[in-house]
Amino acid sequence: MKLTRWVLGWCLVLGSLSAFAQEEANKNVLDRIIVKVDNYFILKSEVENQYQQYLTSGQANTPDRCQILEGLVVNKLMLAKAEIDSVIVDDKRIEAELTSRMEQMEGQYGSAKNIVEAYGKSVPTLKEDLRASLKEQLTGRKMQDKITDEVKITPKEVAAFFNEIPRDSLPYLPAEVEISHIIRVAKPNKNQKEELYAKLLDFRRRVEKGESFEDLAKVHSEDLGSGKRGGDLGFAKRGAMVAPFEAAALRLKPNQMSEVVESEFGFHLIQLLEIRGQEYHARHILLRPDYQKLDLTEPTKFLDSIRVLVQRDSTTFEKAAKEFSEDKATQDAGGVIMDATNGGNRLAYDGTMDPALFFALDSMKVGTISAPIPFRTDDGRSAVRILFFKAKHPPHFANLKDDYQKLAQITLSRKKNNAIEKWFMKAKDDVFIFIDEEYKDCRILADVQQRE
Repeated sequence: MKLTRWVLGWCLVLGSLSAFAQEEANKNVLDRIIVKVDNYFILKSEVENQYQQYLTSGQANTPDRCQILEGLVVNKLMLAKAEIDSVIVDDKRIEAELTSRMEQMEGQYGSAKNIVEAYGKSVPTLKEDLRASLKEQLTGRKMQDKITDEVKITPKEVAAFFNEIPRDSLPYLPAEVEISHIIRVAKPNKNQKEELYAKLLDFRRRVEKGESFEDLAKVHSEDLGSGKRGGDLGFAKRGAMVAPFEAAALRLKPNQMSEVVESEFGFHLIQLLEIRGQEYHARHILLRPDYQKLDLTEPTKFLDSIRVLVQRDSTTFEKAAKEFSEDKATQDAGGVIMDATNGGNRLAYDGTMDPALFFALDSMKVGTISAPIPFRTDDGRSAVRILFFKAKHPPHFANLKDDYQKLAQITLSRKKNNAIEKWFMKAKDDVFIFIDEEYKDCRILADVQQRE
């Protein structure tokens, strides 16, 4: 058996919320269990939904149903073995990931109300559905990391892999570009701030008069993660929270409430519950401005002035990004946008690129800086950015000099693949596996008896 596509399941599921949305939209698929791996099972709809997702994605080399099922079986085996080996994901990590996903959804849909309308479910119900999926994803990822943690590669192995590729089979890579950006996030204006301050101060007065902080947080807090727990953030180590929040929390005495605190996440009313050594336990009510209504004038003016300074050689784009960009993911690297798939600084300049970025670059020349462009951050905030078009590399056949990072990533993946395959052949004997007769031709487990 060749587990060349063992990651299919995780690639799709971890790929974001689109797969989850598609599952929700396909509840009418005639369904049944087609695989059992100890206490885990695979539904026919899972295979069909992933297959249809591949078909509509426009990707080349669409996997067939057997290859998709193979990936899902490996994933379920990882989960079953994780139980046996006591590989556990902490509940706090699941909650943090769940909060991040829900905030991402809120950014995409504009508000929690729009999410409810799109899915036909309340936010709490939707979160419970997503929580179970996330727990499996994170557990599988942790098990996968355990299996492949010791897998490393050397430049010699990368060169050996490259030399194994027939010269007439070298991949022809699309044009690539090197880009940097500086991002400034739109801030609420005076009236918007005053409105949020007034609401939180009203909550503060209501608690002082006897209402429950916990109940108010459940109803009003826009922190989707802690809101259902009455705003409870649990114990946090010093340095774990953003500075304005932590500074305000640590000035309080137990059960005391803060004034309104502004951070990059919004506006908080904080109540300290307990301090234990280097940890503190707090809860909060979070309100955010309506990101759809924020004024982009100030960040636009600011970035336009930065653009002029760089053009006059008063500073470099890299220095300006480190000092002024509000994108934490790229700030320390001088604004360089990295390829998430291989960690390199070259992005494919083709249909896989974000359309807005592609068309912005299409009107630019190498070495130039764009005018400020409206931008939406991953968490849905309104922002503006300027782009620096550093370099463009023409399409070419893969070679070690220009494409080492990509080749290294492929080499590492192949080596990890082999480690997973060896692990799988041993681990499959530790669990009960049933595969439906309909899929016997897939020969995923040729030595496992097929059962009706």
